[in-house]
Amino acid sequence: MKALILVGGFGTRLRPLTLSFPKPLVDFANKPMILHQIEALKAIGVTEVVLAINYQPEVMLNFLKDFEEKLGIKITCSQETEPLGTAGPLALARDKLIDESGEPFFVLNSDVISEYPLKEMIEFHKSHGGEASIMVTKVDEPSKYGVVVMEEATGQVEKFVEKPKLFVGNKINAGIYLLNPSVLDRIELRPTSIEKEVFPKIAAEKKLYAMVLPGFWMDIGQPKDYISGLRLYLESLRKRSSPKLASGTHIVGNVIVDETAKIGEGCLIGPDVAIGPGCIVEAGVRLSRCTVMRGGRIKKHACISSSIIGWHSTVGQWARVENMTILGEDVHVCDEIYSNGGVVLPHKEIKSNILKPEIVM
Repeated sequence: MKALILVGGFGTRLRPLTLSFPKPLVDFANKPMILHQIEALKAIGVTEVVLAINYQPEVMLNFLKDFEEKLGIKITCSQETEPLGTAGPLALARDKLIDESGEPFFVLNSDVISEYPLKEMIEFHKSHGGEASIMVTKVDEPSKYGVVVMEEATGQVEKFVEKPKLFVGNKINAGIYLLNPSVLDRIELRPTSIEKEVFPKIAAEKKLYAMVLPGFWMDIGQPKDYISGLRLYLESLRKRSSPKLASGTHIVGNVIVDETAKIGEGCLIGPDVAIGPGCIVEAGVRLSRCTVMRGGRIKKHACISSSIIGWHSTVGQWARVENMTILGEDVHVCDEIYSNGGVVLPHKEIKSNILKPEIVM
């Protein structure tokens, strides 16, 4: 089987992290976002992954070459010269996706994190005999999304309602699809939307089916959702009794710590924390609801909550970093500094307090 991952654009919502790396290579729970998906695809027998990309393809491919060998899966790029939306890239990658087997192929949005029940999706797709299957997830506030109206018993999709004012349902498109090759005949090579142009036509012919996603789901393309997604992901590890979770007297709730990270005496870490490779957390540090990426250093008695600390950044002694502070790569927060929601571009030194959320260039 093959799969296409929609990598797409510039990752503007996740700046300043995406100023250093393309968004799919930004770490989530101690490994690049896209790797969560590639590993899940490999696990159910996908042999080739095509990345639909219009930005920095060489950076992505160089990076993923190592993983190609480790995982034993072929990874190729289909590069857009202009943004083609969510359907155009399928037409562009047509020759890479179609082979004589006639097997359906997966399409995934690169921002989506979940338990990826792909095996169940294959079984669902075969059972209904339609042309396309989409994964849907239940949300509390459907009015913020495009809602999928479907027949509960069979999963057959009736229609899509964009940001409904009145309640029509609470299931939204989760950005994971399984499509027969015939779907490619419906897509022209131009900027076009799979959600707004292609799927409604298939639904009108009663050939589109939706499967309700078991477990958690989050689009982690922006910082607030990234932190929420980390909580859900770690909770899912807890439910599966994963050995990846850290334990000890200094750990509260769900935490993952890379084996190469060093943690000092008297720290209190958690809940919902990821500490990456080569990080140094000195004595007496308090961390909660945050990520410290590869090579970060948190000095004595610093306190960090609801924030993302980018690669090789340093937080000084007794500093306090909170309220969705995002430090880009190689940022240095001096001792005793307070940051309330600062978004700091790479390679900066912060010598004065950031008292309200603002971008520091």
